[in-house]
Order: sequence, then C-alpha cells, then structure tokens
Amino acid sequence: MSAFKPLVFSGVQPTGNLHLGNYLGAIRKFVALQETHDCIYCVVDLHSLTAQLVHDDLEDQTRQITAAYLAAGIDPAKHIVFNQSRVPGHAELAWIFNCVARIGWMSRMTQFKDKAGKDRENASLGLLAYPSLMAADILLYRATHVPVGDDQKQHLELTRDIAQKFNNDFSDRIAARNLGVTMQVGEEKVQGYFPMAEPLIGGPATRIMSLRDGSKKMSKSDPSDLSRINLTDDADTISKKIRKAKTDPEALPSAVEGLEGRPEADNLVGIYAGLADTTREAVLAEYGGQQFSVFKPALADLAVEKLAPIAAEMRRILDDRAYVDAVLRDGGERAGKLAEATMKDVRGIIGLSQG
Repeated sequence: MSAFKPLVFSGVQPTGNLHLGNYLGAIRKFVALQETHDCIYCVVDLHSLTAQLVHDDLEDQTRQITAAYLAAGIDPAKHIVFNQSRVPGHAELAWIFNCVARIGWMSRMTQFKDKAGKDRENASLGLLAYPSLMAADILLYRATHVPVGDDQKQHLELTRDIAQKFNNDFSDRIAARNLGVTMQVGEEKVQGYFPMAEPLIGGPATRIMSLRDGSKKMSKSDPSDLSRINLTDDADTISKKIRKAKTDPEALPSAVEGLEGRPEADNLVGIYAGLADTTREAVLAEYGGQQFSVFKPALADLAVEKLAPIAAEMRRILDDRAYVDAVLRDGGERAGKLAEATMKDVRGIIGLSQG
C-alpha cells in the first residue's frame, strides 16, 4: 500500500436536541464532504454515557441524530450512517488505545478539565478516557480526514499521538505482515498501520454562541430554550428566537474589526454568514451601519429559509421509525465489516490469540 485511502469519519452525540451550532459546525460540513469523499457518519451513543449514564430515551435521541443527518442531505446508500454501539470494534480498539495512551496525555485534555471541574476525583473513568474512544472511532476505519470543531481539535491531536505511538511500537510487526504505509517520523521511516488523520476546520461559523450570551457556546444543556435554535423548531419559533436574541445598542460596523468586544453582534453576523455560505466581510458590506432592527428580520428570514425545510423533513423521517432503524442496521453491518478487517490486523500485530 503506497498511501492510505482518503476517508472521512465524524460523529455526533445523541444528547438532547440538535441545534443550529451542530448544523453549521458539523452536519452541513458532512453533507458537503460526501460529494468529494467516501464518508462514515456515526451517532456516537457510547460517548453519550460519559455525560449521562442513565438515559430515559437514548434510542429515540439516536434516531433524532440519524434523522437530522438524512434530512440535511446525507445519502445513507452511498455512504455509511450508523450508531457506534452496533460495532463492537469501537470498544475493543478503545481498550487497546487505553493501553497505548499515557495518563499524562489524558489529564491534559482541556475538555476533561472543564467537564470534571474541581471535583476531578469524582469524575468517571469514562470521561477521562473519552479521547481514547474518539481515537478508536476514527482509526477503526483508518480515516484520513475528520471534520471537527475547534473544541475537538485537541482530541484529534491526541488521536494522532496514539496512532504514532502504535505505529512506532509495532513498526517491525506491521512491516513483517506487509501492512500499512511507509511513513516519515522525524529522521526515521516506520511502517505505520494507522494514518495521521487531518482535521477539517474552517468556514465562517465554526463556533456558534448562545443567543442569550455571546460569550458562551450554544448548548443543548442550556436551561433557556431561547439560547439556541433547535433543528426541530418551526418557522415561527425560529423567528421569535432571533427577534429576542441579545444584542447591543450600536449599529453593525462596516468592517470585521468593529465586531471585537461585541460578542452578540459577532455571533449573529457569523450565523448569517454561515447560513448564507458567505463571509463576515460580505455580510457587513451589505448591513454595515444598519441597526439590529433591520438586520434581525433579514437574519430570521434567512434562518427560516434554510432551517425550516430541514425541520419539516426531520419530522417526516422520524414518523417512519422502521426506516430510521433500517438505515442504522444497514450502516452498522457495513461499518462492522470494515471494522472487523481492521481489528483482525490489530489483533495479529499485537499478538492476541484469534483461535
């Protein structure tokens, strides 16, 4: 093998309602990438256990994420859509990577520090090992590209560290089995089984903030529903939330630099740019000098135009529960075959008995 086959992998947790930030920061990228890459899109239900162990409706939340994928335009026939727990290889490879990764690597992860808070001793082991499972998700399919938000970039860097250590530690065995790709690591060449997955980060709306507080990320867990636009919101609700979005008394600036120190204005301009698939500069060229009384209605109309059809299609798809389950089942079977091929190689490389 002279090079790794280009492949995109990414996933979304089934925790609460999907919102505008999930759409602009992730799902819309997924849709675009399927035109140029082979793609695997996962509902990472095992990851959701780190945030909440006991769920009342995990299956329904998994179906909702799946419906959002499909409603936004992901083709489950040409690409793979499935939920993580259907493929045992995710957990098996994560355990192996737990033994590859170092505790120091994990404890430096910013998200662990943020989510564990001051009481780290009471945090679950799963929360600490979350990035190892994420690495397994990606490398189980030997994915080469991963669309991620800024908040996940550090985890992807850890994925690369895990892949590199595995490749280094087992280079001779990988070469003996004629697996992998010759890779340059510093001044040495090693035979690497896992690729160094590249992040795909970019666009005008990679980080969408709360409509009530421009300093906080838009979140499913925010107690105020007015803080986010859910993908299931109807046209009237979308318009109402944008009308009520927090702003400041100043007019919009004519240049991007004028958004500095104005988090709510910056957020709304970014949302407009993301929905219109344009730049902040272009938005301000049109609306610079205008008051929010002019800009908000224009943003509301754009949001309704882009999001209301997706919400309607999501509701239609969710009404056909058997179809959603069939998509996940088919995707799980296809993903499982790819995963088992990888795990067969990995078991052989490590020396685990395979009967």
